Amino acid sequence: MGIVVSEAELVDAVARERTNGRTIALANGCFDLLHVGHIRYLQGAAAEADRLIVAVNDDRSVASLKGEGRPILPSADRAELVAAVRGVDFVVVFGDPNVERLLMLVKPDVHCKGTDYTVDSVPERAVVSAYGGRTAIVGDAKHHATRELLARIRGRPPNPEPGTRTPNPEPGTPNPKSL
Repeated sequence: MGIVVSEAELVDAVARERTNGRTIALANGCFDLLHVGHIRYLQGAAAEADRLIVAVNDDRSVASLKGEGRPILPSADRAELVAAVRGVDFVVVFGDPNVERLLMLVKPDVHCKGTDYTVDSVPERAVVSAYGGRTAIVGDAKHHATRELLARIRGRPPNPEPGTRTPNPEPGTPNPKSL
């Protein structure tokens, strides 16, 4: 089981891990209402290095990114849930608009992003490349989204983001968005 740490504690932990010859990966996200897509993303990220750091957006940045009514869970709860996922070693909450400052602080060997990105579309790719790290795309195809879970809970059809696929309504029925 991973642990939730402050940025200062994270810097110390990364130094110890590097002294012991371990490689470091960093993944980041909101993780509001943990779902199977998150788990697969984190497992894929964990496979990229000896230790996995997960940076969880703070409440203010989630509200800015996701809109009114979000996050559902406060950052301390989201961080604790993520820390409980097998393969996660350290969790840190961050409030920056992106993860660039944190990447520069710990300089992980690998920065992991989900399959809604390509290596070329990762916003932090240049920062990672500049310090000699690499970017990896991990997890399964993005067929899972918190917004879809919330829509189902509220009894409404999901409103997918552009480029995402909605599940077929019945087995064997083609999804018009996938045709």
